[in-house]
Amino acid sequence: MTDAARDGLITGIGIVSCLGEGPDAHWQKLMAGETVVDATSFAPYPVHPLTPLDFDKQIPKKGDQRQMEPWQRIGTYAAGLALDSAGIKGNADVLSHTDMIVAAGGGERDLAADSGIMSALPTAANRDALLNEKLMSDLRPTLFLAQLSNLLAGNISIVHNVTGSSRTFMGEESSGIDALRIALARINAGQAEVALAGGSYSAERKDQLMLYAFGDMLLKGEEAPVWARGPKGGLVMGSLGAFLVIESRAHAQARNAKAFAKLSAVMADRSSRQGDPVAPSLRAMWSKIAPGVKAGGAAILSGAAGAEPATSGERAFLNEHPDIPVRATGSYIGHAMEPSFPMNVALAALALNHGKLFPPRDTTGFEKPMAGSLTQVAVTGVGYWRGEGLALLETA
Repeated sequence: MTDAARDGLITGIGIVSCLGEGPDAHWQKLMAGETVVDATSFAPYPVHPLTPLDFDKQIPKKGDQRQMEPWQRIGTYAAGLALDSAGIKGNADVLSHTDMIVAAGGGERDLAADSGIMSALPTAANRDALLNEKLMSDLRPTLFLAQLSNLLAGNISIVHNVTGSSRTFMGEESSGIDALRIALARINAGQAEVALAGGSYSAERKDQLMLYAFGDMLLKGEEAPVWARGPKGGLVMGSLGAFLVIESRAHAQARNAKAFAKLSAVMADRSSRQGDPVAPSLRAMWSKIAPGVKAGGAAILSGAAGAEPATSGERAFLNEHPDIPVRATGSYIGHAMEPSFPMNVALAALALNHGKLFPPRDTTGFEKPMAGSLTQVAVTGVGYWRGEGLALLETA
């Protein structure tokens, strides 16, 4: 079997965000330079809310939906969209050998139960006894199980009958980078023929926003594009789900599958973040793909979160490539931790499939228009706190 037969092709895209559901809805909003922001529900922190979804379309059993946390419903829904997009939904033969690699965070809090406990404890005669009673009575038996990160993969397997090998990675942005890195490596090495990889995130959570607010990481007040958030920066979180079907060229050709793009490389790094090592980390990864990057037909999709000093460090690297136009996807869909990198790879594949780059949504002039045909996209991923990654996509 030739090396080309082991190429990793993206044949399925399942994405949901504030921009809508599926590739077409996202492309229309990206081309219009539009975004959707909720500036009131969690004020003073703006959030990119999830577009309304009819979960019945991908999770038909109400019982399955009820036992999932919102982020799991989002992920299971996006996974179903990816399988539909690739044309393997319900294909037991293909699904039986489809690897599943999920990037997942922790579970969600039951805010009503938390609030009840916090309100009752100050006046309780016996706080230990009260806490034990509340934990026994207020938490459903399934609630604790729903916190387990690997249950997203379990729910995808149950709902969509994906029964190949399964892996779940935790670790914020790095987990999404590694999910794609491992999927591609297994396909390139002949250890797998087809993989479903991605993750999901619910940003519309007071408990999650509180954690980042305590760290002074969130942007306050009016939402702004990534490069226009000033020297202090700030995250604008976004709810989204992103899954990709990646398969070997030989496997795709055997079933006459159409590819959105070729995933040529995925790399991961974890610099110390002492001083400003973000740019050196990106430079080291870039050096591995630089010989094959052709100016004129290439673009960079930046996963810059908006947090500082990481975003300034990434911009320093991007400034070294003034001939390659940049788009910061966080200006359109926000930042979503685990699935941010898979989502950006999906958007890169979508742009390559259309053969052009979407317009800038930037008020600083840093992002430049691109008039020519798009043939390559590099995708950066720089964690707000830890973890760097780089992918290269090309026309299939």
